[in-house]
Amino acid sequence: MNRKVWLKRAAVTSVALTMVVPALAACSSGEKSNSNEKHVLRIGTLYGGKDQESYFRQQYTDMFEFSHPNIELEIVPAINQDDQRYQTYDPNEPQKEQPDPYLEYKKLLTGQNPVDVVIIDYNQLKRMIQDNLLQQLDPLIKQDKFDLTDYVPTVIDGIKQVGDNSLFALSPTFGSSALFYNKKLFQEAGVTPPTDNMFWPDVIDLASRVAKGEGKDRKYGFMFNRWPGSNGVWDVQNYASALQLKMWDDKGEKMLVNNSSWEGAMNTVAKLYKDDITPDQDDINKVNESKNNSNGGYNPLDNDWFMSGRTAMVIAEYNYVNELNMANASADKIKDYKPIEWDVVTVPQFQEAAGIGGNMYLSQLMGINAQAQNADDAWEFIKFSNSRELAKLKSRSQYELTARKEFLKPADGSTNFNIAAFYSLKPIPPTSTDADALYRTKPGIWEAQNPGNDLFTEVVKGTKTAKEALAEWETKGNEILSKLETKKKDGDDTTIEVKSDEEKLKEASGEADAEAMDAVEVNVGG
Repeated sequence: MNRKVWLKRAAVTSVALTMVVPALAACSSGEKSNSNEKHVLRIGTLYGGKDQESYFRQQYTDMFEFSHPNIELEIVPAINQDDQRYQTYDPNEPQKEQPDPYLEYKKLLTGQNPVDVVIIDYNQLKRMIQDNLLQQLDPLIKQDKFDLTDYVPTVIDGIKQVGDNSLFALSPTFGSSALFYNKKLFQEAGVTPPTDNMFWPDVIDLASRVAKGEGKDRKYGFMFNRWPGSNGVWDVQNYASALQLKMWDDKGEKMLVNNSSWEGAMNTVAKLYKDDITPDQDDINKVNESKNNSNGGYNPLDNDWFMSGRTAMVIAEYNYVNELNMANASADKIKDYKPIEWDVVTVPQFQEAAGIGGNMYLSQLMGINAQAQNADDAWEFIKFSNSRELAKLKSRSQYELTARKEFLKPADGSTNFNIAAFYSLKPIPPTSTDADALYRTKPGIWEAQNPGNDLFTEVVKGTKTAKEALAEWETKGNEILSKLETKKKDGDDTTIEVKSDEEKLKEASGEADAEAMDAVEVNVGG
């Protein structure tokens, strides 16, 4: 960047900070923070490293540190990725066992110099609450009269549902998905567009009615995500995520796909493919072949079937709003592209899980370590990060939503749309204390999913029923899981076990015992 331009931008940023920081400081008061004595506030993160710390500070801590000059912030990652950067791979050497992320994080909270603030995601929150690692925030919120009335209800409810109706963390932002729809395609088909709070059968009915045409010119009704031709079992997973079906048991020893719930999900998704309501790989090949024959050149929207007008509805995350707005604003630069009239509604729900969905994720949850040495400043940091004033700044993000409703509105100059669709449904609650444990301790377990992909294709072609396919998948998957139980290492058979954190800690200190292993749940969405 040109030095003069950089200096000019730096000066503008400095002025902006000078103007906004007093307001931010005013919203976060406390006797300890206002003293002249220097304090150290240690903030724990799951991953980090020297090259990532500057970005982390820009996102989370720079404003706080600027307005609280008496507080020195230390960023402490549980897993330092710098240590792994230059590791070499030798296929003839045993591979180094990867650290357990949760166990490493737990050490930050329980060691001799514990961190004060923890920044975690939604799945980690449940485990930390169960392990009594976090302070409850409700008494502090009440004591300081910290106003949460403007918070998105589903964000608060989502946090409370893993804390026995109590708050152990707050999140200034969140991410979510919604059902995008093309107004023009519905109008041309004479079909009423979708509305909020619809159930899957109703959305599928709309999709079947709006789908029209043949071959390369067909307009499809619905896609589970923005990328056509995705793996069929992956679409089944997306469809059934709110039902929290499991592919295998907690120990990764037995397949759990051969049941009526899986059968219903597979039949529903396969029918969408069979009826050409959702495009499959054959449909994609037809369109690609047509483009190749026409020598039409490159079009940046060819692989986006919603933007290119080939599908009427698609489930996508909030950042898709920005992409649609940019494409519409650049319509004159894109060959044969006409701006899309679009809107969003809540993602389809299941009757069995009404009010839940949207793939809402909370990845910036902030809590206080139960063993924090500087709990006062930790609470000041959480209040500051979740303040109304900072929410106003965060609302400019094109990729995530602020948790305060006051600032949840389309950006200036963008399309006016139903933004409430992104925060009207509760997040899917975590069903596991460690959903990633099996992928870490049994890195080949994903192979047990592979037979399902081919068998799903047979269901679509009609050569097998879903019931038959699931029974065969169960058999083939169990064979793979059985082989994974024993792994050859240096000529010896080594049994791979999924052990609890307590066992691992005791083994590390020479006090391992024979307590039962913790169960690890793997849901369809994960």
